[in-house]
Amino acid sequence: MTTAERPDPAEETFAQVLAALKDHYSVSDSEIGRRIGAHVSTVNNWAHGKAKPRPAAVRRLAQEFPAFNEARLFAALGKRPPAPLRADERERLLDVFDRLTEEQRQILFIQASAVAESNEQ
Repeated sequence: MTTAERPDPAEETFAQVLAALKDHYSVSDSEIGRRIGAHVSTVNNWAHGKAKPRPAAVRRLAQEFPAFNEARLFAALGKRPPAPLRADERERLLDVFDRLTEEQRQILFIQASAVAESNEQ
């Protein structure tokens, strides 16, 4: 099986994906950490299944190592990747926010933050 081939994504752990990434790119935990701005011990914990990366780190991994896209990396964490916000969506959201009172904006922001943080778990 080549590094491009892989087991069923539903059965792949993040540690397995990270091992495949390291093999494919011939990089160490130190090099991965350097390239994505994470401490080597953090990457080592991911590699040994002791911790899972936050979405921002997953996105940096996908950017630095494009053979391992966000979909595969997030799937290995049992999550769907956050969807990018299109310009028209951003504009519609700002339009809605512009029509809210300060108190309503604060409430909506707290609610949206809680939903987004649930993706971080």
